[in-house]
Amino acid sequence: MGRVALNSRVAAHRLRAIPGVIDKYDYCRKTLMTRARLALKRIGNDAGLATHGARDRGGDEGALQRAGDQLERMRATARAVFDAAVARAHPSGCLPAHLPPMPATGRLILLAAGKAAGSMTALAEAHYLDGGVPPERLLGHAVARHGYETTTRHVPMVAAGHPVPDQGSIDSAARALELASSATADDLVLVLLSGGGSANWVAPAGALTLAEKQAVNKALLRSGAPIGEMNIVRKRLSRIKGGRLALAAAPARLLTLAISDVPADEPTAIASGPTVPDPTTMAQARAIVARYRLDLPAAAKALLEDEASETPKPGHPAFARSEFRIIARPAESIAAAHAVAVAAGYEVHDLGADLEGEARDVAARHAELALSLKRGGRRAAILSGGELTVTLRGQGRGGPNQEYALALAIALGGEPGIVALSGDTDGTDGGGGEASDPAGAVIDATTLARAVALGLDPARSLAENDSTGFFEPLGDLLRTGPTLTNVNDCRVILIEP
Repeated sequence: MGRVALNSRVAAHRLRAIPGVIDKYDYCRKTLMTRARLALKRIGNDAGLATHGARDRGGDEGALQRAGDQLERMRATARAVFDAAVARAHPSGCLPAHLPPMPATGRLILLAAGKAAGSMTALAEAHYLDGGVPPERLLGHAVARHGYETTTRHVPMVAAGHPVPDQGSIDSAARALELASSATADDLVLVLLSGGGSANWVAPAGALTLAEKQAVNKALLRSGAPIGEMNIVRKRLSRIKGGRLALAAAPARLLTLAISDVPADEPTAIASGPTVPDPTTMAQARAIVARYRLDLPAAAKALLEDEASETPKPGHPAFARSEFRIIARPAESIAAAHAVAVAAGYEVHDLGADLEGEARDVAARHAELALSLKRGGRRAAILSGGELTVTLRGQGRGGPNQEYALALAIALGGEPGIVALSGDTDGTDGGGGEASDPAGAVIDATTLARAVALGLDPARSLAENDSTGFFEPLGDLLRTGPTLTNVNDCRVILIEP
């Protein structure tokens, strides 16, 4: 199959040269569309549909079928690699071994928040109730984003907004603080955390209202700031984040079991660290606001200037009986993906589990590596995790994984023998929108040609942040539904000679 759209070297050069990859959309649009149409003419109008059983009417039908079979096999392998990463982090495999015994005389107060809260709560309550614990000694509250809640037997389970909090977030945080504050020295407070907990537990500090807290979250999401920086700001505006839940639970014993969705598995960043001391400062929060030129409500600005509302630091007595354990982490999921890729016969290039950066810029760098491996005749897999960001410039639909996939497809220029999948392990790309939204997207050598055949403009879609609008008509969206876990993203690029 011929090369579609931009020549790979030209594409890589242009993607490096243009700020934000293709901000100046008109710069490459004409060349992209012209070359894609010429490629379609050269390899047959239906070549882009080879993976869907199309025939090359004027050429070698057998060669086209073999190419299509290769793409189908590689796409299936990419999905298997992704699925292995998700499975490694599911609570059913990582939670039971860490559940503590019941306290000798007191109660167990179970508090759960985040995208895995439903699955973690169901497993935990079954562990205790099936083990003979009287229901009256087990109480608690669990909250997950809308669409991620599950059926529980005993502990109440509710839904709340994500990434923008809602009244459910307010009510859930209030209930968690109430239960934690009721704990005595004989009780055990078991906190089950996962990504999304920051939005699911919201207790505005000072005079800040829910509407103002929502405005802050929206400003942070639009800014392109990494999640760690967002959480530094959020902690200053909360009565539950940044170690303040631990303050409420003292003097009870406190155990936090967390599924990490943050770079370096930093406990203070998971759900904004409600049960751990916070080493960050007000000055850092103010610097982040200035760096991204965030327009915050007056009440939020006042809190960021009030040193008296600083978070509790290491050494505070509230943490004397507190323990924090990470039970699943992105690196372990990437390792599981690595094993599947090796079993499929690929030489794995692991770029790490904590990549950050603008999705389209990271895609440009990964395209260069993929093309280099292809030129070297390598049968290779490029794996990476982490959480990428998108700075909104247009009015389209999408998320970091879909935008990465679209930018990668353009940069690869239809290079044969390359398939890539980029997906969010929680099942929803970027965490916004609805639980039914796609997790990411898949691309291959036919992506651009099929898009042109449908009248789609890849460069315009990228410029408008409309990656969902691009991949949906192609049938190349990755749809998993809620996975009930979250260890950030998993990206896989497969290369064959």
